[in-house]
Amino acid sequence: MKSSIDIHCHILPGVDDGSPDMESSLKMLQIAKENSVEQIILTPHHKPMHHNVSPEHNKKYTEILQKEAAKAGIEIRLYSGNEIYYSDETQVELEEGKICTLAGSDYVLVEFHPTNPFKAIHNGIYQVQSAGFIPILAHVERYSDIVSHMSYVEDLIKMGCYIQVNASSIMGKYGFWISRFTKKLLKKELVHFIASDAHDTQKRAPNLLDCRNYVTKRFGEEYSDRLFFTNPMNVINNEVM
Repeated sequence: MKSSIDIHCHILPGVDDGSPDMESSLKMLQIAKENSVEQIILTPHHKPMHHNVSPEHNKKYTEILQKEAAKAGIEIRLYSGNEIYYSDETQVELEEGKICTLAGSDYVLVEFHPTNPFKAIHNGIYQVQSAGFIPILAHVERYSDIVSHMSYVEDLIKMGCYIQVNASSIMGKYGFWISRFTKKLLKKELVHFIASDAHDTQKRAPNLLDCRNYVTKRFGEEYSDRLFFTNPMNVINNEVM
């Protein structure tokens, strides 16, 4: 069974609306391990007007969770990161090192409000690039304007943005139309990462295996390997895709 790498999840305990404590985090890591996930980039929310965990504390908490996982016999490699809710301060905060990149690379995971028009998303991605970073757009299927205009995804890719979708969206958790949209993107190979966006051990658990098996069967093993392992490994190694 091939291993996967999860680049988007909220497993770091007590820092956002994900795992509330160490016990929950360890349970989530165990679920991830059972889903053949062997490496994880932890991406707590970084939002404007919120008490965000600093990069220094983010890395420290990651190390603590890594040690606790080892004690529990969970063999999984953890890296620090953030899911950045884009704001007017994002570019400056990135330039000043106030936000964690993904595994210390030049890649950053960026999200927007679901109702933001494409122009705002496009401009935000451009600002991230202007700060010298490589943007990965989190859960593209959540932005209503993009879902209504699939060509916008191609526009973002042409400007150098990478696309992430949630496994649960592909598997129909958020309805037929969202699932249909993600599958159209996959058919055109307009997706670069599939991640869990896990927040808990039940409704939003770090389940990737069923989705990986589905994608492999429907869209081919080579593309599935890129989505779940090769591209995430390129991020961790800070290599160009």
